[in-house]
Amino acid sequence: MAKEAAEPVKELFTDISLYILGADTTVENAVLRFFDSLFPLVYSRLINPGITDLSEDYTECLRLTRQDINPFGHYSKSMVTELSESLWASRMLSQALSLGTEVINTTEHAALTKECSRALVRMRYCPHCQGLTLIRPCVGYCLNVMRGCLASVSELDMQWREYISTLEYLTNEMAASHDLEMALMGIWNSINEAILHAQLNGPQLSATEP
Repeated sequence: MAKEAAEPVKELFTDISLYILGADTTVENAVLRFFDSLFPLVYSRLINPGITDLSEDYTECLRLTRQDINPFGHYSKSMVTELSESLWASRMLSQALSLGTEVINTTEHAALTKECSRALVRMRYCPHCQGLTLIRPCVGYCLNVMRGCLASVSELDMQWREYISTLEYLTNEMAASHDLEMALMGIWNSINEAILHAQLNGPQLSATEP
């Protein structure tokens, strides 16, 4: 069954990746879609192993009735809950980093004003006119010139500090109770428990066979 379940598992992790990257989907949809695809396999291999081949119509019927007969008990919903917070923090961090990259690229290529260009030329080359090619501008002068050149983007300072604080918060959340790696590793245990629950309740599930 492991080989047959490879495709639903692959789709689950693809959906999770798309969610983290900002796709218009939810963790709940990804998890429930996975269990919908898993149920026909569990039904034909573990609950009713005598079935050698399910027709496409019967397979689709099992998929559509999975949420009604709830073969996996509370485990499917528990998996949604366990993943949601960690994946949400990862999604927010991914979007924040993308936004930060855009801001950095925009400010990095901001055009210098004429006044800034003149000030930079004076700061760099005025000593050369007196033959003082090895003397560097004093720190105070450099700071004054840079303050003038960066005046146009200084209004971003407060927002940028808040942005950095948000990144720190999300990073700490992921490193603590919302650790992404631990949440993803826990998927296998949740799936195994869900399958075991369905297998143990096989007789009742067979009685409600669609």
